[in-house]
Amino acid sequence: MTADDNRRQVLYWRLLSRLFDPEEQASLESASLAVVDDIGLPAAVLDPQASVDSVVQRHPDLATEFDGLMVADTDTERDREAEVRRAALASKVLLNVFATGSGNVTAQQLGRWQSDAGWLRRALGAAPGDRSGPLGPELGSLEADLVNRMQLREVLADPALAARLTPSMSLIEQLLRDKSNLSGVALANAKSLIRRYVDEVAEVLRNEVESATVGTIDRSIPPKRVYRNLDLDRTVWKNLPNWSPEDERLYVDRLYYRHTSRRTTPQRLIVVVDQSGSMVDSMVNCAILASIFAGLPKVDVHLIAYDTQALDLTPWVHDPFEMLLRTKLGGGNDGMVAMSLTQSKIAEPRNTVVVWISDFYETRVEQLFESMTAIHRSGAKFIPVGSVTSGGRGSVNPWFRDRFKDLGAPIVSGHIGKLVHELKTFLT
Repeated sequence: MTADDNRRQVLYWRLLSRLFDPEEQASLESASLAVVDDIGLPAAVLDPQASVDSVVQRHPDLATEFDGLMVADTDTERDREAEVRRAALASKVLLNVFATGSGNVTAQQLGRWQSDAGWLRRALGAAPGDRSGPLGPELGSLEADLVNRMQLREVLADPALAARLTPSMSLIEQLLRDKSNLSGVALANAKSLIRRYVDEVAEVLRNEVESATVGTIDRSIPPKRVYRNLDLDRTVWKNLPNWSPEDERLYVDRLYYRHTSRRTTPQRLIVVVDQSGSMVDSMVNCAILASIFAGLPKVDVHLIAYDTQALDLTPWVHDPFEMLLRTKLGGGNDGMVAMSLTQSKIAEPRNTVVVWISDFYETRVEQLFESMTAIHRSGAKFIPVGSVTSGGRGSVNPWFRDRFKDLGAPIVSGHIGKLVHELKTFLT
């Protein structure tokens, strides 16, 4: 074992020690400090109270080293000292994210953790700001625990503390659960956080939806004869018989233009979403997604939420913020209360898509499945979508999963990108 191997081992033993016991081990701390100093890294890399942001602000050159830091490398000839440096930086970001301690959490601590979690995602290969990727469920669970340990009502009552909060799904989940207990300044700050999160997610999804639902080319409409629509390649190809070898010129007797008009037919999109306690993430995403589709031309969007009662949220479908404030999270699952509302909205089956989002742990299982089968056989497009928690974990009743598969309508993952893809196929 080389000296560099020993250095790496010291750093990793220190990491494990601090993860399982917050108390310092003097020998490991002094040995790690000597290693960090020897390879030219700042001592702040070993300070568990220093965020990655603060380290990078003082030492900007380290920012690029954190990007892709923990991505598998095929270079077997990597310098051994560089590996020690990687071990030190990886230990820093892992310790900051996974050593969350115990007791109450402040808004500042939550914000710092969210920032450090972002650096961990970048170290694992994600782009800055990308909240998907590896460890999604684990990071979601950690964040949810931190939010639960925060005195959220007190934080919201103080505008200065509330301004430090960064909206995330875990935080929105807690706000929606507790909104009936908020009033005055706390309620105003909660609404502001929900609005910020909705706007941020909507901006990302809007680009995906608009690019996915542009419609097919309508060749029944003659192309507009303007220069920007001129099809040069086709014009040259069609006029090749007019080529004059003597003049070395191509004589064009007809111009060809591209079709740009797109076919859009009125479509009815009915989104039914389980709003029980396990479905917060789906409820938020559905509210946002429905509002975006409602803004597309010739798409008639309806939204129904249910637990043991059904709520028609269609009047607020253009405003996901107001829609979310009208939801009542919690309770059981009885999809039949939403089925009658859904069936009444299907006027032209072949022009209708029904998206049903749930974990499908239902009260009246067989009766609900028979009603869903009837929608599918009527000619309407029926898309069952499994739930995904705020931590990124999926949960679906296997009884329904098997029967939907036999029906020819397999359950789609609750990840929003896959749902957009399914809707694209129908709406185009």
